[in-house]
Amino acid sequence: MDHKPFETSTPVRRLLIAGGGTAGWMTAALLGKLLGKQLQIQLVESEEIGTVGVGEATIPALHTFHELLGLDEPEFMAATQATMKLGIQFEGWRAPGQDYIHSFGMTGKDHWSAGFQHFWLKAQREGIARPYGDYCLELRAAEENRFAHLPRHGMNYAYHLDAGRYARFLRALAERHGVQRIEGKIARVEQIEPFGAIQALVLADGSRLEADFFIDCTGFRALLLGETLGVGYEDWSHWLPCDRAVAVQTASVREAPPYTRSIAHHFGWQWRIPLQHRVGNGLVSSSKELSDADAPEVLKQNVEGELLIQPRLLRFTPGQRHRVWSHNCVAVGLSSGFIEPLESTSIHLIQRAAIRLAQLFPAGGIRAVDVEEFNRQAARDIEHIRDFIVLHYHVTERDDSDLWRHVRTMEIPATLRHRIELFRESGRVFRPADELFAENSWIQVMLGQGIVPKAYHPVADLMGRAELTQFLEQISRDVERTVGSLPSHQEYVERLCAPVRAREAALVA
Repeated sequence: MDHKPFETSTPVRRLLIAGGGTAGWMTAALLGKLLGKQLQIQLVESEEIGTVGVGEATIPALHTFHELLGLDEPEFMAATQATMKLGIQFEGWRAPGQDYIHSFGMTGKDHWSAGFQHFWLKAQREGIARPYGDYCLELRAAEENRFAHLPRHGMNYAYHLDAGRYARFLRALAERHGVQRIEGKIARVEQIEPFGAIQALVLADGSRLEADFFIDCTGFRALLLGETLGVGYEDWSHWLPCDRAVAVQTASVREAPPYTRSIAHHFGWQWRIPLQHRVGNGLVSSSKELSDADAPEVLKQNVEGELLIQPRLLRFTPGQRHRVWSHNCVAVGLSSGFIEPLESTSIHLIQRAAIRLAQLFPAGGIRAVDVEEFNRQAARDIEHIRDFIVLHYHVTERDDSDLWRHVRTMEIPATLRHRIELFRESGRVFRPADELFAENSWIQVMLGQGIVPKAYHPVADLMGRAELTQFLEQISRDVERTVGSLPSHQEYVERLCAPVRAREAALVA
């Protein structure tokens, strides 16, 4: 279907969300809290249709979403069996046997003219530097399995959470704000001719749901935006060749560390996400390296603990829709595009879409300029994340399969090529406005993957050897002192959730 600007002066009073899961209920909770008194908001989902369930690790930006909803952190953590996440440990991504952590914290202390990495690079050349991660509180706390909330938000963290429980938790919140849940499977979509806008969803039982505006949370199928409105898909598999995921849950056999594990294999990589009550596991692979029949068995051989469910295979194509808002429909979540869960960005993209829709909501009618702005921002968000994920694959020394040999030598997006070359030549990293990943994230991954800058900023030479030594030692001592004062992560999470569970037990009694 050709794309033509669609506008209407008809006020939006009825909103219908197609699909539940994390995408549907995050969107419903936010819009219900913000606009529930002005709109009729309905969400249709079927208990027969399962959710993907791989988005169980998050990034610190989720705090913003929870603050907008007014969530109580201990209540949320108890309800979703959440643990803290200080970063991701990448095992074997640079080369087999070489590991590093991409943490959420700041490393060292920056100068206004140059980042900390320039002082560290000079010290490394002079033989007085410790490993880069030793100057980061969050990274060292992750390595020591420690955590605590610190004054003035002194610890940057995210969560590991149970995606199914999270959706139910948000559903309860959304329903308190007036969102109506409708059980049913969507049988067909009705459009308004000749304009093409969606008019109603017809369910399998024959009931018909009309609305002024629709949100497509139907997953990879993209029933509304893709199948009905005909919005095409931009395939990124030439940069991200993994096209399969297998997920399974296992019983915990050890204390939960405050970080996600990402373990590289010849066929792709494996995740381990530790929750309070279980561990989420999965393989992300290329179907050219690992068959659909073999993938579940390979996963079973690479997990710890008893399997709680049978492995579930997911097929996907990495990429994005050409537009995520078309006519009177916005796609949120997997229906808008997908990048594999390597840096835990799926829930973040849902959050960004929900907040963006709240900011640009067409209460007085749909304007082409708002649609254009929404689509521009959405494309920018996912393309920035795409470049960061491609970085992990492209900058590697692995050559143990066709997958790794391809990604090492492939042509990469020009935006990413510039960033790599800039860091390799000068040690510099600059963050575009509103980009998700900060400079320190790029630095940690590029150093971890083996890029060694050829130069550093001359401001670092203003420090002599003795002054530079003292500067670095003070930072590392402060980090170690703070880490040493922290309780174990397991102990802290149990203590944080204990009052909530005690109240719940009292109510049951």
